[in-house]
Amino acid sequence: MMRRALALAERGLYTTTPNPRVGCVITQGERIVGEGWHERAGEPHAEAIALRAAGGSARGAAVYLSLEPCNHHGRTPPCAEALIAAGVARVIAAMRDPNPEAARGGERLAAAGIGFEHGLMEDEARELNVGFVSRVTRNRPWVRMKIAATLDGRTALADGRSQWITGPEARRDGHLWRARACAILTGIGTVKADDPRLTVREVETPRQPLRVIVDSRLEIPGNARILQGEKVLIFSGRGGTAPQNAELVVLPNAQGKVELAKMLEELARRGVNELHVEAGFRLNGSLAREGCVDEFLIYLNPGFLGDSAQGMLELPGVKSLEERLRLRLVSLERFGQDLRLLARPA
Repeated sequence: MMRRALALAERGLYTTTPNPRVGCVITQGERIVGEGWHERAGEPHAEAIALRAAGGSARGAAVYLSLEPCNHHGRTPPCAEALIAAGVARVIAAMRDPNPEAARGGERLAAAGIGFEHGLMEDEARELNVGFVSRVTRNRPWVRMKIAATLDGRTALADGRSQWITGPEARRDGHLWRARACAILTGIGTVKADDPRLTVREVETPRQPLRVIVDSRLEIPGNARILQGEKVLIFSGRGGTAPQNAELVVLPNAQGKVELAKMLEELARRGVNELHVEAGFRLNGSLAREGCVDEFLIYLNPGFLGDSAQGMLELPGVKSLEERLRLRLVSLERFGQDLRLLARPA
């Protein structure tokens, strides 16, 4: 039943932001009498949808939830109160709600005489909402850096051009990761070299993520393609006039560049759970050096570009192997002729 609740929650993978992805299954014995999943912020939560489907059969039922029911009045009423009013007998949550504003729904249920348990398939539930957990507990999004490289670790020609290193299957998969993100970030170097739109195109999507540019000296051309479509957010180290269809946020560090940690805090304040990075080796290196990357999504193509081409990240040299940036491999899959590695700092 919990696997079913998690599968329902995953249906909101591309739509729930900034809310968590939540699924709910209501059972009488081995029989499912109602189920639901949260789709969009401001719309009914998974519990409300499942209770509506169950009707009177919810009384005395067991409820399986991917996330502890909320216990606060937000855009919708508290789900804990709805479960109490429906007369359910038992609630099993995969994980507790990490959001302090909405948590303690389990205690409210227990106080009303309803059995509450949690921890069943918690790791799977946490992975599904890794960005939401990061935002409400660390005040920063979960940062996923996507890199497409050849086998010799090269990501672009010496002049910065990088279209296309990987094949169509890998590019399509990359757009799926774009689609699930709340925002996509790139640097001014990539804007100048590739003139990207930075939109989801290879797959169907119900929304376009927020597009974010790090442009320390505010050099973006007024005719850049990224400025077309929905509004763009630009972080800069100096003030000035934002180009048309862009919002400018000035967050300078001591060197006059963008203070990246503060940038992540600002994105979290705006409700960004997952930040997808597609940038050049300089910005990639800066983010990695400052501890701003939680996950590396690396596509490797069976080819070579040579020493004059650009690398994955601009990092300072190390004097011993023990000083290298160590990663833990999470998964390895093949897409056409390309390999996809998902890795996290060890």
